[in-house]
Amino acid sequence: MAAIEKRSREDWQELDKEHHLHPFTDHKSLHKKRSRIITRAEGVYIYDADGNRILDGMSGLWCVNAGYGRQELIDAAAEQMQELPYYNNFFQCAHPPSIELASILKDVSQPQFKRVFFAGSGSESNDTIIRMVRTYWDLMGQPGRHTIISRNNAYHGSTVAAASLSGMKPMHRQSGLPIPGIVHVDQPYWFGSDQSLSPEEFGLAAARSIEAKIKEVGADKVAAFIGEPIQGAGGVIVPPDTYWPEVQRICDEYGVLLISDEVITGFGRLGEWFGADHFGTRPDFMPFAKGVTSGYLPLGGVFVSDRVADVLIDKGGEFYHGYTYSGHPAACAVAVANIKLIQREKLVDRIRDDIGPYLQDKWQAFGEHPLVGNTRMVGLMGAFEIVKSKEPFERFDEKQGAGPLFRDLLTDAGVCMRAVGDTIICAPPFILSHAEADEMIDKAWIALDLAQKALFD
Repeated sequence: MAAIEKRSREDWQELDKEHHLHPFTDHKSLHKKRSRIITRAEGVYIYDADGNRILDGMSGLWCVNAGYGRQELIDAAAEQMQELPYYNNFFQCAHPPSIELASILKDVSQPQFKRVFFAGSGSESNDTIIRMVRTYWDLMGQPGRHTIISRNNAYHGSTVAAASLSGMKPMHRQSGLPIPGIVHVDQPYWFGSDQSLSPEEFGLAAARSIEAKIKEVGADKVAAFIGEPIQGAGGVIVPPDTYWPEVQRICDEYGVLLISDEVITGFGRLGEWFGADHFGTRPDFMPFAKGVTSGYLPLGGVFVSDRVADVLIDKGGEFYHGYTYSGHPAACAVAVANIKLIQREKLVDRIRDDIGPYLQDKWQAFGEHPLVGNTRMVGLMGAFEIVKSKEPFERFDEKQGAGPLFRDLLTDAGVCMRAVGDTIICAPPFILSHAEADEMIDKAWIALDLAQKALFD
């Protein structure tokens, strides 16, 4: 007997309205509009309760990288559920799926990473890092080094600690954040600047705001710097080429631990296994989640470099931290199957050499549209900026809702993307075909034309 009853769209919407509080949602507004009920998915498409087929240009929430309906991932979960549906990794216990996954992760990561700590999400992974970073410096005899530097408009999760690392002012205002010991610096968002500097000059200046903050706080008090290789929820902010090499230099010079947040960019999104590989950094930590299981089950974790792990092991005693679902056996089994699938189908190579360049060329052409002021895409992670005028440069007033208008028109046309203000972002599944990429681009052009007419008529 099926666990979930069959109901009409209207019934689902009413139950949703009465009982379900959604994440990152204006509930009053949603209750007027009602939720779109997604009932099934296959390949790169999701289907709603009315039978509409929608190309998922966001891979769920940056996570369904291998696409929907992958039987090998479904089978891995089912088989593990039958063998060992749950056991913890506390009390000097372990189980084969978490051990196997830890070993496989070592093989796809940079050489300084031989050990991994498992969590249940990206937020939990970044909470873990705060605890590890501060414990490391305590064990190194430098307990004053507890301050972590992050960036404005960064997103590192929504738990209290992870939201504090995040640099999103609405989250901070609503919750009295950040917690003590976390400070923020400029983001490397050249298009959002006054553009008085070249991108190369701006990249160096943005990186050097980290150095200025280290000096302001005191180098003997700064523990780490955290950054997404490309800022995701902040609007796919691609830093200038000069940015990350300078960040690495600064962290090396001041002995600051470098954290590369790979929750979105990990496991192939940029055409390399990790964003750190793409930008040539050598981080001390890499939090991950999302793509490790292609979203089929929740799993997160932290790659911990030998520099840190050896100290925790040799000097640390008990590390008083963990989660009930750290290394959940079914989630780990799916992750093992998912990584093997990515390797077998050479999906990372495909993003770098085939579908990535194909989509990037078509994405760049959006810059010819009167509404689009900037385009950017690395691998299968892109954005374009909707503007009121290019010459002279002028943005729409926020109240005009140009980005959400385009997003809704595009969804009605059968493609899902995301609006961050007037920035439209895209991160389709790795299995996207050329024909599906064409469909996505063609429908986006139509939605841009419709948005232009609605905004100016």
